Amino acid sequence: MNDIISLNTLLSASGETQAQQLTLFALLNLGIIESLANGLISATDALRVFYNGENCLFVRRQLREKTADEIMSRGVQLPDLFDVLPTEEAHREFQRELVTMRSLCLKLLEDQQLVACAPCGKTG
Repeated sequence: MNDIISLNTLLSASGETQAQQLTLFALLNLGIIESLANGLISATDALRVFYNGENCLFVRRQLREKTADEIMSRGVQLPDLFDVLPTEEAHREFQRELVTMRSLCLKLLEDQQLVACAPCGKTG
C-alpha cells in the first residue's frame, strides 16, 4: 500500500454531516483493521498510510469524538509493540489491540445509528 489516505480530503470535502463523517471513519477503520488482522498490511504501513499525524490531528480537531481519537491513538502505537516486546508477545498484544479497535469502531457505528434515528423517534 503506497498511497496515503487523507481523512481531511475524504471526509471534509465530502460535505457530509459530522455523524456521517464518523460513520465513514469507523467503516474505513474496520477495513484497515481487517487488513491488519489478515496480514495484508503491516502495522508500519498502517501508520504511514492512515494512522499518521495529519489524520490524528484531523480526528482531534474536526471530528472531536473521544472514541475516534482513541482508535487513532491505538493505531499509532501498533508498530511500537514490535519494537518493545518479544515477537510472540507482540503478536498476541497486536491481536488484542485489533480486537479493541474493532470494538471501538462498532461502538462508534452504534452511537451514530442512535444519533441518526433520534429525530425520527426510533432507537435503532
